[in-house]
Amino acid sequence: MNELKILIFLVGFSFYGNILCGQSDSLMLAKIHEHTLIKGQSYSNLEELCKNIGHRLTASPQSYKAIEWGKKKLDELKLDSVWLQPITVPHWVRGDIERLDFSNKNTPIHVSHCTALGGSIGTNGKVISGQVIEIKNWDELDSKTEKEIKGKVVFFNQPMNPALINTFRAYGGCAGYRMYGSMKAAEKGVSAVIIRSLTLKNDENPHTGMMKYVDSIAKIPGVAISSKDAYILSNMIKEDPNTSIKLKLSCQILPDTVSYNVIGELRGSEKPEEIILVGGHLDSWDIGEGAHDDGAGVVQSLETIRTFQMLQIKPKHTIRCVLYMNEENGNMGGKGYAKYASEYHEKHLFALETDRGGFSPRGFSIDGTEEQLKFIQDFEELFAPYWIHLFEKGHGGVDIGPLKDGKVCLVGLMPDTQRYFDFHHAKSDVLENVNERELKLGSAAITSLIYLIDRHW
Repeated sequence: MNELKILIFLVGFSFYGNILCGQSDSLMLAKIHEHTLIKGQSYSNLEELCKNIGHRLTASPQSYKAIEWGKKKLDELKLDSVWLQPITVPHWVRGDIERLDFSNKNTPIHVSHCTALGGSIGTNGKVISGQVIEIKNWDELDSKTEKEIKGKVVFFNQPMNPALINTFRAYGGCAGYRMYGSMKAAEKGVSAVIIRSLTLKNDENPHTGMMKYVDSIAKIPGVAISSKDAYILSNMIKEDPNTSIKLKLSCQILPDTVSYNVIGELRGSEKPEEIILVGGHLDSWDIGEGAHDDGAGVVQSLETIRTFQMLQIKPKHTIRCVLYMNEENGNMGGKGYAKYASEYHEKHLFALETDRGGFSPRGFSIDGTEEQLKFIQDFEELFAPYWIHLFEKGHGGVDIGPLKDGKVCLVGLMPDTQRYFDFHHAKSDVLENVNERELKLGSAAITSLIYLIDRHW
């Protein structure tokens, strides 16, 4: 009988303790959101980054200014440690000339809105000209013989699928044409590649992005045109199969150089050897300000560790903020950081990346074990008051990806995706297209999850 009473007491005590713990967590999340929305600095920091520095292509002068800025911001927080991690990065420059004209029997000349793809070779001061062949999928390219398309220009016209609610899935269905189109077309003797910009918006803004070469295949230039120009070019080809283009680019691939990841941390009070990471990437493409991609992620990561300081939250584990370099055209920051962590035998429990824009947070995608997934999903009720409800298995992020070892849990912030690809890799990715409140809500969501992981892991 006494044993039964003791068991009932212990069960009741545990249940009551869980209620108190849940109430404490709920109050802290409310405090984090209130502080972030009223006193948070993510938007003012983003304004500094975008307007005082601007775009931050890897190895550009602006990228080194951004590194100095990021270190200064972390130093100001008086963390336990702040340092720069050197990494070797590619060095590509766009140059001043990007000209692509279309012409056919009905249109003597149409000057397109175009941008070189990141990593493309230039035209070496010359003009590439030739007939354009429209290709809508890989099967169409495979069906063409070398004789049919050698010396011509391939136009990959594959629009993103508007029926997909998650626009990242629509993007993923087309990104291969940008990344690998030049290589595959070059195998058949094509002289250049044009791709339709990866966006759901019909406008005149071309969207750049990374392309790849391999040494065993001839390198040919790659260029993106706006969605409006994609419609125009497609219609011109329908009118006249002999539609041709003239292309001139002054971009160059230069020797690799040295850049840096920026790192700051708060040491854990109980388990300092166990690391919880939050991060985004400092670099951006060079035709906008990199506001959503990924200035938003940078300032949200800074805001997370700043909020711990401002609210005097003493973490049990080490909270580390990493501002990565070179996500856009090589991921040498992510790879270099993972190598560093391995060489120093660091133990990462959890890594969160924010690199999907500064829009309203909707949840988190989780790349981990089933146990880790369930652990995070148990927090869903705490996030419900903030309209955050997606806790699903998925991709963590490019920068944190190299940390994957079957043990560390990788998580990506999932903001609303509907407008992200309006601005992604385009000149319209500027501060004015970031909503301050949405950005701050994302900061608060990240800080909240980091807090819960630190407290309960």
